[in-house]
Amino acid sequence: MGKLVVLMFVAFVDMVGSSMILPLIPYYATRMGATGLAVGVILAAFSLGQLVSAPAWGRFSDRHGRRPAILLGLALSAISYVLFAFSNFPAMLLVFRLVQGIGGGTVGVLQAYVADSMSQDDRAKSLGWLSAATSLGVVIGPAFGSFLTIAWGRRAPGLAAAALCVAIGAFAWQYLQESTDEAARLSSAARRPRAGRDALARVVTHSNEPASRLIWIYAIGMGAFYGTSQLLPLVLSSRFGVTEQTVGWFFMYFGLMGVIIRTLLLGPAVNRLKEARVARWGLVLLAAGLSLTALSTNYLELFTAFTLMPLGTAFLFPCITALLSRVVPKNDRGLQMGVQQTYGGISRVAFPIAAGAMVDYFGAGVPFMVAGVLVLFTLALTSSLEGLVSAAPT
Repeated sequence: MGKLVVLMFVAFVDMVGSSMILPLIPYYATRMGATGLAVGVILAAFSLGQLVSAPAWGRFSDRHGRRPAILLGLALSAISYVLFAFSNFPAMLLVFRLVQGIGGGTVGVLQAYVADSMSQDDRAKSLGWLSAATSLGVVIGPAFGSFLTIAWGRRAPGLAAAALCVAIGAFAWQYLQESTDEAARLSSAARRPRAGRDALARVVTHSNEPASRLIWIYAIGMGAFYGTSQLLPLVLSSRFGVTEQTVGWFFMYFGLMGVIIRTLLLGPAVNRLKEARVARWGLVLLAAGLSLTALSTNYLELFTAFTLMPLGTAFLFPCITALLSRVVPKNDRGLQMGVQQTYGGISRVAFPIAAGAMVDYFGAGVPFMVAGVLVLFTLALTSSLEGLVSAAPT
């Protein structure tokens, strides 16, 4: 638990810095003369950097340890925020986002660290607490960034985010202990150089294996949720008259619900139902929330959807990741969780593009309904999952 608390604090402060910057990027980019398309490319560069770096981070952490990977990721994030602070033209913002995304590719390493440090029965709950810490950072960060801009100018948020990364890096250097044992490290060091590419391909070529099925569930759920949540302002604006001045309150409720559910409900649910059944409930609740968002015409329906979606994601993603950690060998956890993040990154790039096209042709609600149906279909991938997990090597 001591390791988890330290890691949660590291993840929380890192996410505060990241979320301070994100809402400001479109304003800075347009002021520098960027077009709408250029702004979209700049924003997407983070996911691209995260996408290409996640498997490499996983291999690095398997060979050299989780702690060095986390510290190096924080250092890259600090560099990226300095670039943001002194960016004077759109190309510099693009470089900043790429470097930030590469530094942020350590998400799978954080998850592997939790899997290494906690018992099998506690992994889903611990991953939920880690996710709650990052969600709390998302709630606090944007307001902090706006305040710094008003108080000290446009460079202040980037420099403050860099200072936070340096400070939390020093804290992690002092207090974050290594989680990977020497035997696992030596075993992974002997892995073939093409292990990352082979692991990525195996998800497609051996899609019925437990690890592959879990990665597909994660990727589809991640894309369905994050690909559509970016379009929520369109629904709020067209149906409820929500403006830029009031939309933040809706997202604050959304984020707070995620924190509350992960801290108060996830642990008891896993204790009673175990990870596989909780993941199934997560799929059903997420699908219901997405579909209700598509159909909502009053505030009762809207806030019911805004409760179901974070409830579904809180149940789904930590449990899927915990199950993945149980069906792969210990020395492959970092690699496989990096692969999971890669497929999640692909879906976070593909789903928003498809959802945007559907908005243009069919209206703002249709992407949510399509996403809900896709999530519901992934229930088929959870069949006999308990038996496959039980038969997996420890």
